[in-house]
Amino acid sequence: MSQSDNNDTDSVDSVATQGAPSSRTRVRRIAQRADYDPATLHAILDAAYVCHVAFADAQGVHCIPTACWREGDHLYIHGSNGSRMLKLAAEGAQVCVTVTHIDCLVLARSAFNHSMNYRSAMIYGAFEVVADDHKSAALDAFMEHIAPGRVHEARAGKRNELAATTVLRLPLDEAVAKVRAHGVKDDEEDLDRPVWAGVLPMALQPLAPERDGDLLPDGEPAYVREWARRAAAAGR
Repeated sequence: MSQSDNNDTDSVDSVATQGAPSSRTRVRRIAQRADYDPATLHAILDAAYVCHVAFADAQGVHCIPTACWREGDHLYIHGSNGSRMLKLAAEGAQVCVTVTHIDCLVLARSAFNHSMNYRSAMIYGAFEVVADDHKSAALDAFMEHIAPGRVHEARAGKRNELAATTVLRLPLDEAVAKVRAHGVKDDEEDLDRPVWAGVLPMALQPLAPERDGDLLPDGEPAYVREWARRAAAAGR
């Protein structure tokens, strides 16, 4: 993190630093980057396929990546009933869940002032177990998050498969987003240095689909054609 970032007021209006839902979600380090607007939080979560769940047990502190999706005011995860993390979370353990997207590297004229542009979210709380009669619908929503429309094509989960799966949801009541979205912030004394400065943008981009097996009579489904179109537009 750069020294100049400490005085950064360009990325998030200072008004956004007000209204933290709890003391542990109030951003203290470069507080002007905090954003407590649910719309910002939802956009960050909806762009994610993976979150990191931090928790503690008798063996120490752990942070495990897992697939995630959002429905309304909850973040969902799922996994095997035998998962250590899911067992502990199902018992009501306190967790901290994070999601981060890196948008670019920021190259300043001094090493100390290099930075990154990012969108991040942090959620505190305790997961709730999704009841058996809602489990299938929750997993259908996950399928829609991955590929809209595929839930109507893929085989639905069997009773024994659903029974072997735990689905949890975490309320978004205690959450915060933090965002940096601007360019170089160099010290004035370094502005005349003959060194390249600027940003190196990056993004998660789709690659060309790779089909398994023969093409179906009706051809590729709409979500695969859209994936291929996006890959072609990105030159991938």
